[in-house]
Amino acid sequence: MKPETLSKIDATAMLDQVQSWCAINTGTGHLEGLEKQASALVEAFSALPGEVELVDPAPVTGIAADGSEFEKANGQHLVLRVRPTANRRILLTGHMDTVFPKDHPFQRLTWLDDDVLNGPGVADMKGGIAVILHSLMTFEDTASAGSLGYDVLINSDEETGSLASAELIAEMAQGKLAALTYEPAALPDGTLAHERGGTGNYSITLTGKSAHAGRNPHEGRNALVAAADLILRLKAMEREDITINPAKLEGGGPNNVVPDHAVLRFNIRPKSTKAMEGFDNDLRQLLLTIEHEHEISTHRHGGVTRPPKPVDEKAQRLFDLVKECGKELGQDIKWQSTGGVCDGNNIAACGVPVVDTMGVRGGSIHSSDEFLIVSSLTERAALSARVIERLAEGALT
Repeated sequence: MKPETLSKIDATAMLDQVQSWCAINTGTGHLEGLEKQASALVEAFSALPGEVELVDPAPVTGIAADGSEFEKANGQHLVLRVRPTANRRILLTGHMDTVFPKDHPFQRLTWLDDDVLNGPGVADMKGGIAVILHSLMTFEDTASAGSLGYDVLINSDEETGSLASAELIAEMAQGKLAALTYEPAALPDGTLAHERGGTGNYSITLTGKSAHAGRNPHEGRNALVAAADLILRLKAMEREDITINPAKLEGGGPNNVVPDHAVLRFNIRPKSTKAMEGFDNDLRQLLLTIEHEHEISTHRHGGVTRPPKPVDEKAQRLFDLVKECGKELGQDIKWQSTGGVCDGNNIAACGVPVVDTMGVRGGSIHSSDEFLIVSSLTERAALSARVIERLAEGALT
């Protein structure tokens, strides 16, 4: 890539976009904010060739405290398709939602110094969206642009597991040579996330039988006791390749009533596909045991939302390519394994090599201390533009 091409990356425009986008609250499920953000992104990504569209979210349900199932609201997802008939095609993904709901106190941008901006979503990942846009704009000015097609997906529910976009991610990953996802770098120095574990979220509803705690407790079936037993047995299932975190227990009522209802919510983090599949089988047997021993019934909701992401030979070649491109630009690219998860897990499960921390340098994400290193906007856009150009030239094929 010619130096003059990279010099066209507009740092001021990138920063202005990030500041404008971060002024919009896009907590997952805040439909008004997500609609406003999606509209702004449609306008921004219209600078690229191809067609931009907004895709409705897939239906997603949750379990209320009373055990009833309800539909969860999510925003639309942005999709851009450029040169869909090209022989070589790649996928770039990001997300417009943040972890900060409409009523969260963290809503404003603050300059910490001349190169560090604090604010909701600056790193995770509205800065990353700007990197996607400007790396592609830069790539379109190269001689190789016509030989590569690409799809862009900016979903609205990544922070809650991408349940309303999982099918869309899988559909768009099909047939792709490679994928790049724009989560912020794993470390402020630009280190990439390498292998990732998986994650799953479960809600178990336990239904017993109420009775008077003094007159006839023996006729009751205590759902809270059964849930407590379940919690202890779940923790006992932990091994080196899987952790289990019981996170919330809901249920019960007056002290003089045997509780007939409880909802247990928990998370698992399998480090391998074997651990993920083994847990699923073990949980099925455990729930049967709890039902039998406590004479209650159970209902299971949820499961693994992001499979573990190992790095195979194809994926390692993509990491090596990113490192080579970084070296050309004077960037020392490193990587390390992480316990976090993202849409890169979903993409890797489709058999597509992916590097999923191509976004900005920053840190303290998911907290009111979240920050963006502003100079990394153009730095990471240049890196992506060069990687995309190399892919267009035949790297990995």
